[in-house]
Amino acid sequence: MGFTVSKRHFRRAVDRNRIKRLSREAYRLQKQALYSLLAELRQQWAVFFVFTGTKIPAFEQVYDKFSVILERLQKEAEDKTKPGAAVS
Repeated sequence: MGFTVSKRHFRRAVDRNRIKRLSREAYRLQKQALYSLLAELRQQWAVFFVFTGTKIPAFEQVYDKFSVILERLQKEAEDKTKPGAAVS
């Protein structure tokens, strides 16, 4: 798991670091469901998150977005294990 924030939109390192801290915390609080599913499916994934916004978000916004992202990742993991699923 990795995070990055564009230097083009956030010139100050303080701002980039704040967004990364918020993102890491939101991920940390919600990752267990995805980890459990991947362990059950005996899979390992490398995920890299790229922040593309232009304003520093509030933690609640980041938390909500990560819940959506992690649900999508769980659905993707489940879909890949169904019979007849394409392996990439």
